[in-house]
Amino acid sequence: MTLVTIRVLEGMERGLVYSREALPVSIGREEDNTIQLNDDRISRFHAKLQDHSGRVILTDLDSTNGTRVNGHPIQMRVLQQGDVIAVGRCVLLFSSQDTDEEPITDYIAESDPMRTAYDPGHGSPDGSGLSDFEFVEQPESGMGTEPSELFPRGLPDVPASLSGLERVQISDVLAYIHERLGTVVREATEELHSNHGRLIRANWSSWMRLTSLQADVAAYLRQVNNPND
Repeated sequence: MTLVTIRVLEGMERGLVYSREALPVSIGREEDNTIQLNDDRISRFHAKLQDHSGRVILTDLDSTNGTRVNGHPIQMRVLQQGDVIAVGRCVLLFSSQDTDEEPITDYIAESDPMRTAYDPGHGSPDGSGLSDFEFVEQPESGMGTEPSELFPRGLPDVPASLSGLERVQISDVLAYIHERLGTVVREATEELHSNHGRLIRANWSSWMRLTSLQADVAAYLRQVNNPND
């Protein structure tokens, strides 16, 4: 039996983990869904995951606002470990095994260890085929399409009245995040490309560490904001 784990990275349910769910799995606003998401941009029955010969197939159920995988709109898609699914304002991280037991980065296919983050059909800029994912510095458009920052004044202050134990606990959480981000930054390289300007490239395992870290932080935030869950 194929079991899947879905982590909610963004949305009202951020931090929830649907662990080792048996297929089929449905996603939508209605209570009858396996994964119910409170978002008016998500259809009542938005998408479903089902098994086909041991592969997990994601199908958009003719939703109003569509479904995206790794940034690309899909109608039907065979999912791979670490795929990022966007429905409405919600972002979900997919794994076909229980990622609480083993790191999701352990599941990167040996036959395809490098692939682009958002479109496996795109090769590297030098035309060498599938390789890495890319962060591109986009020119300012002046169209006002970028979302406003959550913290426009910068980094929030550390609470002043913390016990010694609380300070150690917060320090451990921040050190964990700092270490994970540091490994990605250290491995990234900068390239110049005529079509894109400055381009930062990192390998697929680094991308997996970033998405895994986002899932961890989402779980922390939910635990802090909803201690009785």
